[in-house]
Amino acid sequence: MTIKPVIRVQANDFDIAREIELATAGHPEIGAVVTFSGICRDDGGSLAALELEHYPGMAERAINEIALQAAERWPLQAITAIHRYGRVTPGENIVLVLAASAHRQAAFDGAAFLMDFLKSKAPFWKKLIARDGSDGGWVDAKESDDEALQRWSAAEGFERS
Repeated sequence: MTIKPVIRVQANDFDIAREIELATAGHPEIGAVVTFSGICRDDGGSLAALELEHYPGMAERAINEIALQAAERWPLQAITAIHRYGRVTPGENIVLVLAASAHRQAAFDGAAFLMDFLKSKAPFWKKLIARDGSDGGWVDAKESDDEALQRWSAAEGFERS
């Protein structure tokens, strides 16, 4: 079965329960939904906000490509990926990944695959804005994110840097 992933890059917040409802509506074969939601955190009380930037068009295409790879690897009935851009304050949603399947393992693996890609390879950048208004700098990529991505390196067309 070919699915059409739902991919959105948006400034506005999203409702996780509503996204699950939309993904599962009319699909009685779905028996498992796995979601990952990333939330802006304030380590140590010094963060006022994150300023999230992306490369319009390229970000959506890149996420859609990896979502289609996930659908080829696992029997998924629905995939949703939403990533926000703009100013996000502590406690607000940043990202949602949803994978739905008849069985839990495919849903877990599909969601993990997509999130590992988003964290490491999607064209998004995060700038820290401190409570005192100063520029906290850009968030660097983490080696642990690249290591998580390596477990999926056998995916067709999947590249590592």
